[in-house]
Amino acid sequence: MKLIGYFRSSAAYRVRIALNFKGIAVEHASRHLRKGEQFSADYAVLNPQKLVPSLVLDDGAVLTQSLAIIEYLEEAHPEPPLLPRDPVGRAHVRALSLIVSADIHPIQNLRVMAYLRQKFGQTEESAFTWSRHWIETGFDAYESMLNHGAEKGAFSHGNSPTMADMCLVPQVFNATRFKVDMKSYPTIQRIYDACMKLPAFDAAQPSKQPDAEP
Repeated sequence: MKLIGYFRSSAAYRVRIALNFKGIAVEHASRHLRKGEQFSADYAVLNPQKLVPSLVLDDGAVLTQSLAIIEYLEEAHPEPPLLPRDPVGRAHVRALSLIVSADIHPIQNLRVMAYLRQKFGQTEESAFTWSRHWIETGFDAYESMLNHGAEKGAFSHGNSPTMADMCLVPQVFNATRFKVDMKSYPTIQRIYDACMKLPAFDAAQPSKQPDAEP
């Protein structure tokens, strides 16, 4: 398999963690988002959204959207699991994952920031303020769900990492870039710290990717 991503893409970061956690080796390829390589004609054939990541399977099938890819990995390679066994637990983990992947990340990612600057004349600082607002709004909810959930533990759901943690860790990485005060989110910070002690998470971080830049 081949994973096409970008070292600082949160969505690609999630999938790298999942692949590492499952022990699945893949070829890594990069599309430089800031240089617009995702808009090339050949890549548009693979991914009509012109986003990363894309996972090219051994038979040539192409999967897109990070959560869909992670769910595929869970179904095709069920051990170790990324979702709890019980239906309620699975729904809870998916809900936490979607706070990040559906409600935070899409409205503060690279292309949204660029649109704010180019079409609405926003400065770098005002665009950062926009991003911080939506990260903090999502983290407020995530932190509250962690503190009131029935499955408290070392990670977002119990004592084993799940898909939720694979979404949360890249978003915390982004939050530090946008100068979010993580002291306001002690449970999220604790979980992030626990995750980063695990090889699957550590090896997936942006600075350790072949296409990493300063």
